[in-house]
Amino acid sequence: MTSILFVCLGNICRSPMAEGALRQAAAQRGIDLTIDSAGTGGWHVGDPPDPRAIATARTRGVDLSGLRGRVVRAEDFHRFDLIVALDRSNLRDLREIEPDDATARLSLLLDHVRGREGQSVADPYTGDLEDFAITWAEVRAGAEGLLDWIEAT
Repeated sequence: MTSILFVCLGNICRSPMAEGALRQAAAQRGIDLTIDSAGTGGWHVGDPPDPRAIATARTRGVDLSGLRGRVVRAEDFHRFDLIVALDRSNLRDLREIEPDDATARLSLLLDHVRGREGQSVADPYTGDLEDFAITWAEVRAGAEGLLDWIEAT
């Protein structure tokens, strides 16, 4: 497994935070991965992550400012080994648009965290910085769980 795509709704909060958290955790473990993020909705195509997501990640040593929102494309199901949804709704959406010949595996991020299987990452969009901190903790735990899984397979 060498390539992972994180997917949330708008690609400005949870999925870029997950991308940043996995980049950081993989670098700390010396694991080389291709990591990207996308959304199922197109409202924020070309936009940077939410300023609160950028600020939250920055305080943890991760720079998200260069990321830009994009929409999941059919070719992503062939380009990535694993496509990771941040919530159950987006996982359902991914299954609906998944091509019949897709090669990527689909999962839910918190399925990789013991005791959190089947749960969605909290969406901080309508919240404050405290909500973004909670989301960061969840995506960081998911990143660590993903790396544990990758190392075990």
